[in-house]
Amino acid sequence: MNVHNTILAFLLLGGAALCQAAIEPAQLAQIHRSVEQLLRNQTAGLPGKTSFTLGEIDPRLSLPACPALEAFVPPGVRLWGNTSVGVRCSGSNPWTIYVPVSVRIMTGVVVAARALTQGRAIELADLSIQEADLGQLPGAIVTDPAQAVGRTVTLSIAPGQPLRQDLLRSPPVIQQGQSVTLRAQGPGFKVSAEGRSLTNAAEGQVAQVRTPSGHTVNGIARVGAIVDIQ
Repeated sequence: MNVHNTILAFLLLGGAALCQAAIEPAQLAQIHRSVEQLLRNQTAGLPGKTSFTLGEIDPRLSLPACPALEAFVPPGVRLWGNTSVGVRCSGSNPWTIYVPVSVRIMTGVVVAARALTQGRAIELADLSIQEADLGQLPGAIVTDPAQAVGRTVTLSIAPGQPLRQDLLRSPPVIQQGQSVTLRAQGPGFKVSAEGRSLTNAAEGQVAQVRTPSGHTVNGIARVGAIVDIQ
C-alpha cells in the first residue's frame, strides 16, 4: 500500500470512528426534552414572560443509552441569562453532561423616574415601570413599587436606573431612646414589660433594649414600639 492509500485508509477509518461516536438523534432529542421540561417547571412561578433556548451539544459525544434521564440544576446556578443545566444517567453506565441554555425573563421592573439622592424617602411619584430582562440585571431587583415606597435610598440612584433591594433601607419603627414594650410569649404564657431602646431598628431587625433593672436584652423590632424577645 503506497503512502496516499495509507492516508486515505486512515481518514476513512477515522471518519467511521467519528460517526460511531456521534450521539444518536433519538438520544439527543431525549436530552432536549428532559432539559426543556426542567426549565418549564423551574421558571413557571417567575414573574413576567419567560422563554428559553438550548445551546448546542457536542455531536461527537458518545453516550451509552439511558432508559431514564434526569435533568438537574447544578448547585449555585441561577436559571436566568446564559447558564447551563445538567443531565445525568444513573445505572450500570452512568454519565453526566451539561447543556448550555439561555433563559429570558421579560417583566416590569421598578426604575427611578427622577434622580434619587442618598437619604431620600421614596414616594410613588419617584418611580416608574420599565420592561426588562431579569437575566441581564443583578439580583434583588424591585418589581413592585410597594416594595420601595416609604423606604430610604442608601446610595444615589440615577433616572432610569432599576431599584435594588440592597440600595433601600426600611424606615425605623423604633428610635434610639424611645420607650418600648418588651413582649415574650410561648406555650401557655405571655408577658410584657417596659424598656428603653438603645438602637434604631426597622421592622424585623434586632433592637437592643435596656430594662428598668439595667439589663440589656435583644429582640425583634415590630411596628407600634414593640420588641419581641425570642
